Amino acid sequence: MPSSATTPLTKNQVRGFWASWAGWALDGMDSFIYALVLVPAMRELLPKSGIPATPANIGFYGGLLFALFLVGWGLALIWGPVADRYGRVRTLALTILCYSLFTFLAAFGQNIWEVAIFRLLAGVGIGGEWAMGGTFVAEEWPEDRRKMGAAYMHTGYYFGFFLAALANHFVGESYGWRPMFMIGGAPAILIGLILYSVREPERWKARAKRVASPFVTIFKPEYRRRTLLNSAYVLISIIGLWAGTVYVPTGVNEIAGRMHLAAGLAPKLATYATMVLSLGTIVGCLPIAWIAERLGRRLTLGVYFVIMAISISASFGLAFYLAQNAMTWFFIGMFFLGIGGANFAMYTLWLPEQYPTTCRGSAFAFATSVGRFVGAGFSFMVGAGVSHFHTIGIPVALTAIPFVLGLFLLPFGLETTGQRLPD
Repeated sequence: MPSSATTPLTKNQVRGFWASWAGWALDGMDSFIYALVLVPAMRELLPKSGIPATPANIGFYGGLLFALFLVGWGLALIWGPVADRYGRVRTLALTILCYSLFTFLAAFGQNIWEVAIFRLLAGVGIGGEWAMGGTFVAEEWPEDRRKMGAAYMHTGYYFGFFLAALANHFVGESYGWRPMFMIGGAPAILIGLILYSVREPERWKARAKRVASPFVTIFKPEYRRRTLLNSAYVLISIIGLWAGTVYVPTGVNEIAGRMHLAAGLAPKLATYATMVLSLGTIVGCLPIAWIAERLGRRLTLGVYFVIMAISISASFGLAFYLAQNAMTWFFIGMFFLGIGGANFAMYTLWLPEQYPTTCRGSAFAFATSVGRFVGAGFSFMVGAGVSHFHTIGIPVALTAIPFVLGLFLLPFGLETTGQRLPD
């Protein structure tokens, strides 16, 4: 009789998962710190850079720094070949060290350009952690549990949003934006744990024959189409996350100002909105493996694309401009925007299934990083749109369009439901 029992996890699988999860959580905290401190940081840095701190300039230069951060994340594709050649664990440690160091240094920036450089370099590390952690879990966890492991791991990033919100509540609201970036140096503590307590996946160690150039491999005829499509899918998700989600605190601040709420209340509401968004995404991540097994990878991603399109357009295009109860409806929209944001968990599950071990790290890193360059352009366009319309609502609401277009691309993706992870 077939058994429904799942394979027990080894100590290395457990330790490796929690190291990857914690790295991804602190990655999420690090990423969202900037969104929470955008307004106060720009108000201080712009005058020091010889630029008036007007709402239009805050929106424009805030978008510019988001764009540079995404360029750094795009450069994170360099970690893929490093991981395929030298191992997932070592590379994971290096990515965490990179983003911890440069986020910490951003606390000491004296003008907008110094902070911009540190954010770009932090992006290089942040972009690599997802690919390395996701590849490790896919290769190390047993076949009957790796899909659920991918979904669980991705909750870490949005738990990091909770950490950022709590840090903002206890530190940022009282002591300003610089200590928030100092807190971003905390992930470096994980490096010792990763280096000394987690072994490389046996699947990776067993592949004695290495590919000389993994990037060339993922563009060979058998992989080229899936590589290009995967990069396009992630690009669409990036637009929704970085041109939409990270503007949530700024949106709350603008609604609060329009409602003439007390000045000290707006930062608190931004913190609460971040928590609601995070909770929604965690809720969206938990059932994604179960849904993907029943609906298939492509259709599941399509469902989350639809949720993103509706929630972004409704939150920023409608609720944001309501004359009454705007904040209440905006918060409700944030919960559903969070659920849609769980679409990123699909890549942690789906991408490793499409490539062999010898180039899996490079394929994951490329697909999740290269779109950041285009995403940087969209983020900059949103910032320019804020400057033009003098509001973030319309520019952000328009980022729902790529999700609709993405639905027409999904039927061409490689369906891997029911297949084992390739060797």
